[in-house]
Parts: sequence; structure tokens; C-alpha cells
Amino acid sequence: MKRVGGILVLSFFVLVGGVAHGQMQVDMGLKGGINFANVNAVSTVVSTYGTQIGYHGGAYASFRLGKVAIQPEIIYSTEGQQYKYVQPGYPSLKSTFGYINIPIMLKVYLAGGFNLQAGPQFGYLNNSKGYSYQYSANGAPIVASQSMGDYVKAYNVSLGLGAGLDLPFGLNFTLRYNAGLSDINKLTGNNQSALPGSPFGTSAAKSEVLQISVGYRLFKIGG
Repeated sequence: MKRVGGILVLSFFVLVGGVAHGQMQVDMGLKGGINFANVNAVSTVVSTYGTQIGYHGGAYASFRLGKVAIQPEIIYSTEGQQYKYVQPGYPSLKSTFGYINIPIMLKVYLAGGFNLQAGPQFGYLNNSKGYSYQYSANGAPIVASQSMGDYVKAYNVSLGLGAGLDLPFGLNFTLRYNAGLSDINKLTGNNQSALPGSPFGTSAAKSEVLQISVGYRLFKIGG
């Protein structure tokens, strides 16, 4: 992570030099697409996790000098997971986390518009909702909705890795994997008996999101 940060800082100063000499291309546009999200956790309460489909959308700016670009973005992203308890007969549940994410990607262009991307992503939990197991009079499990604010931390840091293709007429495509670096479980290591509605149990939990995006450049300056 420190190495990625150092590369981004160095690239920033190189790009600032490009601005001073009028050599930089600046693109701004919108992007959006689909998420395939999961949570990497090992829990004594929850036995299995599955992929949850969500969406993302927002804006980006790209500052390109030669074969290198820095691309900050601001993205709203719905993430989360499907999960199910160990006991037979329990239905699958899901939790949804709405993040405001700020990725800062270093892009290296290899040929034409094809590029590789890497960089940190900083996320703020804007909203969350989920479901938990409650019990009927005869002990059968029933599903009840609940807020996830007691279980999920407000901030999440990820490392983004991906590839993209920028077409000449402004359309662009990106495939990116965001690997969570932060433990998003507020209750890691707590007493399990105090967590009847937690989707994570007492274990550390890190988000995993695969994103497929389509973007469109609204305008370009320089280049």
C-alpha cells in the first residue's frame, strides 16, 4: 500500500509538470455499472457467504501525461453479501451497504486506449440495511429487517486493481477488483452471545467487489 501511495505521489508531481508545460490531457465524465460483492469472513455464527449483485455510479476526472494518468473518482456503490446460518432449514439473508467511494487510480497505457489500473479507494458508509433471523412461538426461524449500523464500521479502505479500454469517441470500459484492506466488522472479537443479528459473527470481515463499468467522457481539455 505504501508503494502504491509513493507511485501516486510521484505521478502527481510529474502530471503537475505537464500542466505547467501545456502537455496534459484532462478528461471528465460519468461512469456506472454492476457490482458483484461479497464479504471475506470466517464466522462461528454464519456458515456460508455468497455473492450479492449491486450497482455503482458517479463521476471521474482523468489527468493524463503521455502513457500515465491519475484518475480520481467519486462513486456511489451498493455492496454487501448473501449469508446463511449453519443450521438446516434457515433461509438465505442479505445485507446491503451503500458506500460513497473515492478511488484514486494510477493508469498506465500499454497500446492504444488499453490501460492497467491500480490505486487506493476510500469509502464512507452512507447507509446500510439487512435482515436477521427471529423466531416464531414454535421456534421456527423467520426473517426480520434491521439496520446494520451496529455491526458495520463507517469507513472502508480498499485496493483497486483492474484494466480498462478508452475508445477515441469518448466511451470507456473498466473491469476492476476492489480488495478490502479494512476490517469492517465493529464487533470483531466480541462475545458471540451479544450478536444475535450480526452477519459477521465475531470474525474480521473484509469486503470484496468486482466491478464492470461503462463510462462516457463529457469533455476533454488539451492533449
